[in-house]
Amino acid sequence: MRKLTLALGVAALMGAASLAQAAEVALLDWRQALMETDEAQRQMSQLRGQIEGPQQEAQGLGEELQQLQQRLQQDGAVMSQSERDALMQEGQQKEQRFMELRQQIAEAQMRSEQTFLQQAEPKLEQAVDEVIGRYNIEVLVDPEGVIHSSVELRNVTAEVTQIINTLN
Repeated sequence: MRKLTLALGVAALMGAASLAQAAEVALLDWRQALMETDEAQRQMSQLRGQIEGPQQEAQGLGEELQQLQQRLQQDGAVMSQSERDALMQEGQQKEQRFMELRQQIAEAQMRSEQTFLQQAEPKLEQAVDEVIGRYNIEVLVDPEGVIHSSVELRNVTAEVTQIINTLN
């Protein structure tokens, strides 16, 4: 009885394995497919233009803060209390402005990303549906989700990007 159960179990596993092998399985890195589209490149360029000024200002403030810190460490002992207080206050103001700029930049990036994803989602779905139909794909996986594959899986990422570009 145990041998029959074992034999049936092995047969079932072999059947499932052959069924899995018969299924068309492909990879899709949907993030890469979206980020390589013409629209994503335009939006990133536009975003870089929008945040270029604040980024430069933040970088300058970061350098000034480092210089203030070095000055306090090197000359703090010989400075008067009022000079140290003035430098500390200046540093706090610069740090506050630096943090405001970082937040402003992060918010602009987040808004841009959300806007892009809202616009791109229907196009991505349409492109994925088209590729699935074209290759009769039964299983579509993200490359990050694949732990092991003994066969090379069709990668449809570039094709999805091309289709999205035609939908613009």
